[in-house]
This record gives sequence, C-alpha cells and structure tokens, in this order.
Amino acid sequence: MQLHMLKCKLHRACVTHAELDYDGSCAIDSKLLELAGILEFEQIQIYNITNGERFTTYAIKAEPGSGIISVNGAAAHKAGVGDRVIICAYADMDAAAARVYQPRLVYLDEKNRVVRTANTIPVQLAASS
Repeated sequence: MQLHMLKCKLHRACVTHAELDYDGSCAIDSKLLELAGILEFEQIQIYNITNGERFTTYAIKAEPGSGIISVNGAAAHKAGVGDRVIICAYADMDAAAARVYQPRLVYLDEKNRVVRTANTIPVQLAASS
C-alpha cells in the first residue's frame, strides 16, 4: 500500500505578486524552496488562508533571499498580494516509511522570513469551556 503523505510546507507565506500574464506556476524564493525541500517544477498545493481558495500548481525559482511568493497565470485569480497561504508538497511512500517520515515544516512571517522550522505539529487539544 502506498500512502500520500505531507512532504513539506511553507506555513503562512505572504503573497508578494499575483501575475496573471506570467507563465503559470508559483515563483518562490529559491532559499525557501531549498529549506522546505521543494524542487523546481514540483507539484504543489496552495491553501489560501485569506479567502479559502485551494489550488494546485507547480513551483519555480524566484531570486534567492528575495522573499518572493508570486502566484502566476490562472492561479493569480485565486490569490492576491498580501494574502497568507500555506504551500504544501506531498510524497507517496509505503506504510513503513510513512510511520517514521518527518516532514519539513517552515513557518514564515509577513515578510516571508523564517520564524522557525519543525518536523512535527503539536497535538491539537480540545478547547476548555
């Protein structure tokens, strides 16, 4: 059995550009791509925290250290400058590998600077009333 597991994510990235007339894709600061482990031309999922849109595209490199997150082509209709997004990539693996795999989680501030990295997400607790 193969499982489709979270490979990595850029959490709360801030969209810096929305370029309708640019080749489709999402341009991401190449240092952020490397830190998260996302390859150029790899399929990514983008979850727009600001407006609830969810869409699939692929990653391309933007200038290293620039903080660029540019949603391009048709996807530019789904995210605007200033929107906060979660950018994820997934990997298929067998059940044994999935049990021990730890994703690369990169948390960003409003300028797309790294706040912290992790490889686990804390257990969500029930709200107390």
